[in-house]
Amino acid sequence: MGALPVFRWRLAPDGYATRRQLRALGLRPGGQDVAAQLERPRRRREPLIAYLYRIDQAKPVRPMTPARWAALARANTARRTCPECQRDAGYIIPPSLGMCATCAYPEQAAA
Repeated sequence: MGALPVFRWRLAPDGYATRRQLRALGLRPGGQDVAAQLERPRRRREPLIAYLYRIDQAKPVRPMTPARWAALARANTARRTCPECQRDAGYIIPPSLGMCATCAYPEQAAA
């Protein structure tokens, strides 16, 4: 990525898009290299950088299969299951606690 074209914020030409913009169009980069770079200046800090991809070389997003939906459901269930009490917390357990709020703060749960 040595000699990428660099554009200022909101001044990129048509035909380029970020990953999020591609996804909103139902596309994905599809293995292409970064085509350009977008820079947003900031005071007293380095600029924010966004990588741009060519829209004409993007590929359609792969559809979700039943197996992928099942794997995603299992992964989300694992993120909600407390390792201490083995119950579904009903929310994603924060990594900072490592357990549900009831197990992390038993004195507040009793009150």
